[in-house]
Amino acid sequence: MSTVARPTPPQSTATPHILDNAAWAALTGPHAHLAERVGSAARYPLDVSPFTALADPADPRAWDDLAALVGPGTVTPVTGAKSAPQGWETVQHGQGVQLVDSALRAEPAPEAVRLGPDDVPEILDLIALTEPGPFLPRTVELGTYLGIRHRGRLIALAGERLRPPGWTEISAVCTAPDHRGKGLATRLVRAIADGIRERGDTPFLHASATNTGAIRLYESIGFTLRRRSDFLLVRTPGAEQEQTA
Repeated sequence: MSTVARPTPPQSTATPHILDNAAWAALTGPHAHLAERVGSAARYPLDVSPFTALADPADPRAWDDLAALVGPGTVTPVTGAKSAPQGWETVQHGQGVQLVDSALRAEPAPEAVRLGPDDVPEILDLIALTEPGPFLPRTVELGTYLGIRHRGRLIALAGERLRPPGWTEISAVCTAPDHRGKGLATRLVRAIADGIRERGDTPFLHASATNTGAIRLYESIGFTLRRRSDFLLVRTPGAEQEQTA
């Protein structure tokens, strides 16, 4: 068991923090073996994660690279950008929060089991029931996923998603509705964090800005709000040309 005080250092305006563009840092770092990339744009395979990323969301050339990567008239999520360039359609604009481990008590969960490819059908059923965020058939390849079972049924889940150097995101935290209120999600978050800490990384996570209940829970167990973030769902230019071709 470990509880480590991790004060968030003040950020220099001259040097962006690696978590300001976490998806790009992961796709060009520990997850580079999974990356599909064109120039200054990268993404995960479509059956691993929907995330795409730009080296610099303010650089129009990075958006050109993204259009080349995903193809014309394609809807794709983009992290770290507040708006899309002219010619791109913004399908959805949402806001989230990023929280980092500042005083989390990390410890193993003896009842938790490691989940793998054979468990994906059950995982997808639980994800569909609870809707914690996107989870695809190969998402388990991103890191460690732990679950808790009751009478053989998977009832709670948490795992690792983005891995910028020195950091690991905790994601897919969910509990079946008929087993909530028992602290299962908290135990799994602490267990995932324990593994993250063992390899020298610091846990962090994201939540929708409107999910105030989850934010309160994470803050109560030792996470600190680091920043508010934007995410876009955009359509690449060229849809009309595709339709008339």
